[in-house]
Amino acid sequence: MAFMKSRSGKRKGQAPRGWLDPKSIAIAVLALLLWTTNRRRRKPDFEASGRSGTAEMIPTFVGITQGAIDRGNRVEVVHNGHFFDLILEDIASASQSIHIESYIWWKGEICIRIAEALAARGKAGVEVRLLVDASGSSTMEHRLVHLMCQAGCEVRLFNPLRISNVGRLNIRTHRKIAVFDGRIGYVGGHGIAQQWTGEAQDKDHWRDTAVRMEGPVVNSLQGVFCENWIEETGKVPIGERYFPKLEPVGKVDAHVAFTSPRGSISSVQLLYYLAISASERELIIQNPYFLPHTDAITELKAAVRRGVDVQILLPAAGVIDLPSVQHASHHHYGDLLEAGVRIFEYQPTLLHMKVMIVDGIWSCVGSTNFDDRSFELNDEITVGFTDPDIARQLREDYLKDLERAREIHLAEWKSRPWTHKLLDASLFLGRREL
Repeated sequence: MAFMKSRSGKRKGQAPRGWLDPKSIAIAVLALLLWTTNRRRRKPDFEASGRSGTAEMIPTFVGITQGAIDRGNRVEVVHNGHFFDLILEDIASASQSIHIESYIWWKGEICIRIAEALAARGKAGVEVRLLVDASGSSTMEHRLVHLMCQAGCEVRLFNPLRISNVGRLNIRTHRKIAVFDGRIGYVGGHGIAQQWTGEAQDKDHWRDTAVRMEGPVVNSLQGVFCENWIEETGKVPIGERYFPKLEPVGKVDAHVAFTSPRGSISSVQLLYYLAISASERELIIQNPYFLPHTDAITELKAAVRRGVDVQILLPAAGVIDLPSVQHASHHHYGDLLEAGVRIFEYQPTLLHMKVMIVDGIWSCVGSTNFDDRSFELNDEITVGFTDPDIARQLREDYLKDLERAREIHLAEWKSRPWTHKLLDASLFLGRREL
């Protein structure tokens, strides 16, 4: 049947061509929505007005990141698969509530063990709340979710695919938090997956660091968990059952910095920047994904000029889970090496911890990568410690890691193949989404 022509000369029933095509317009509007939503945060140029030593800067660390110093905590540094030994013990001992938030819940025996342990506590009447990221935990087995829910556990996805989330699909929770009875808390880089078991012995078992904490700082961790739980469920955990009065149990002062992409400057980005700016003698950075802001690079170079021994330990491109990220980070190697920054690459497996140590005085452990995605798109958490013993422990662990790392030298770096240089430059252009 022939179509009738409209006054415009087009046949009725045909979609108009060109950029005014309704489908094209819809796609353009959707793209603009996503683009503007994911770029609500301005990216200012940082400039520290005045600089003091590390000890003097700590109140600034806390104040500018909108935190508070929680005094009198007991902190244990936890490595690799031992993390799960402790987590399983604390799950079994919990009598009132268990709150876990994680970007990753994948597959493997440890996932089954954690799910069964949570289900057992749910059956025993313990309130279990599990929040996992919809994207990072997309391979989570449905049978384990069913097991936990049947036992009375509440299991929720953060930011799942739905119409109301279209403009926020790129925003994820990358936090790794666990809180037991409001009295014991964990923060670090560990996800719930088989890769975090073992002792970093091969490419299938990763190297990571977390901290187990007791004391007043756990109230702060509980508050950070509740932020995303309330956002996703609308349910508010209230009362001393979740926020008990916590007396000092140790000597470590701690402060929590967390960030959510809701229009403000990233607290953790500021924390990292200020820590670099404060360093006077030694600055150690361990991070799997190192794509620093221009201002951070400027501060790293300035630190070297004032006599700071700046050392950065990253995973080698051959063992990282996302080689594209590592190649993008290569874009800055030459500039940093030329300035005197020392760069090492960990060889055996993915080095996944997010650790900074400044002058043997202050240190931090958390979930935050050193890249735009963590600073601008992800929900993150990092805990800073003002304690020479914690800094010493982390530094000793770093020196052990250096034994399995290779230092990158400037002459060698400049002579790498042109294909390597092209790959680095190309991937750097898309660094924000990596």
